[in-house]
Amino acid sequence: MKMKVLRGTFESAEANYEEPGMLRAFEMTLKTWSDWLDIHVNRTKTRVFFVSMSPTHSRAEEWGGQKGQNCYNETEPIKNPEYWGVDSDVNMMKLVDAAVYNLRSKGLSIELLNITQLSEYRKDAHSSIYRKFWDALKDEQLSSPSSYADCLHWCLPGVPDVWNQLLYMHLLYL
Repeated sequence: MKMKVLRGTFESAEANYEEPGMLRAFEMTLKTWSDWLDIHVNRTKTRVFFVSMSPTHSRAEEWGGQKGQNCYNETEPIKNPEYWGVDSDVNMMKLVDAAVYNLRSKGLSIELLNITQLSEYRKDAHSSIYRKFWDALKDEQLSSPSSYADCLHWCLPGVPDVWNQLLYMHLLYL
């Protein structure tokens, strides 16, 4: 993957640097996180949890819906056990697995709460149009609810409660 060359920094307008791609940037972030944990965490007193990314449901065609639609008006979860949304990058998950494995091999108690796949199935559980709007919606927006449906955040109670139950189980029983 070729990196984009950028020019200038806060320190020097003449400096050149390369901007890494998303996967490389995530890998660098995990390395920094892992190095910090390796140095600063007391292995005899601390348990570390890593929660994987939360998926979005912004492209209905991914689960067989109409192109250009999103989570708006969805009332059923995705039932295909093979489903994996395009925004949930499997390669990112592999990087997380490797970082967790590496930390465990160094004696750090770290647990991965993989909420990504579990949450992928719940296209019906977003706040959609039922959320707080800080500015009044215009008539044009109101005529097309899917244009302002929130397919990133989750309804409460709902999916985040399951994430909390997973954490609770890890804390008490694992």
